[in-house]
Formats: sequence, structure tokens, C-alpha cells
Amino acid sequence: MDEPTEIKIGRLLWGGPLTVVLSVVAVLLIRAVGVAVVHPSAEFAPLTVQISGFDAVFFGACAVFAFYSICRYGLEPVREYRSLAWKVLLVSFLPDIALALAQLFGSGWPEAFVLMTMHIAVWAICVTMLPIIVGPKVRVTKVR
Repeated sequence: MDEPTEIKIGRLLWGGPLTVVLSVVAVLLIRAVGVAVVHPSAEFAPLTVQISGFDAVFFGACAVFAFYSICRYGLEPVREYRSLAWKVLLVSFLPDIALALAQLFGSGWPEAFVLMTMHIAVWAICVTMLPIIVGPKVRVTKVR
């Protein structure tokens, strides 16, 4: 029988902010490329630096707190967190799809795809970094 994986929750004190900072950097890079390629309308607020940056900080912090809660109370925290994160990612696409379909604020599918790409980047960072940060250190040994 496998031994349970030891979770070092205290590592979130530095790992949580690091995850949020990397999420913000990824979102702003994707935003810069997306704006250069798509040329969104000036009235399309979701692709402004302020809103993109704020959303990355806020929702990245929510992901860290959700991970913390699941680590404290979950039986299989990493699996449970990744399952929840996948569902949240799918739900996060709904407003983007609504923006594209309704063509609100001068938007369309290209702008929606840029927003969806930002969501995927933050999701990928959170579901990979947080479990690695709190998991046990793995030693690499040479095989002879």
C-alpha cells in the first residue's frame, strides 16, 4: 500500500504569491500578444492592462486559497484541487462565450479567444505549481 503524500502547507506562504505573480506575468504577456494581433476596440475593457492584471491577481489568489482549503480538509487534496480547477476553468469560459455571441463592447470571437487563453494559462500555472510547491522534495538518484 502506498504511503500518503506529505503536504507541506507552510510552503504556500511563499509559493502562493509566487504562483500569483507568475499568473500575472503570463496574463500580461498573452494580453500584449493578443492586443497586437487582434486589435480590439478601444471600448473593450476586459483586455485593458488594469482589468487583466486585477483579474489575474484576484482569481489567482482565489485559486491559492481554494488549494489551501482543500489541502487542509481534503482526503486527496491534489486530485480534488485539480478536479475543481478543471470545472472552474470550464465555467470561466462562459462569460467569454457570452461576450463573443452578444458582441458586447465591440468584441467578437478573436477577443474571446484571447481571454480564454489567459484563463488557460492561469489554470495551468495554478494546477502545476501549487501541488509541486507543497509536495515532498523528490531526490533524483542515479540508476546503475
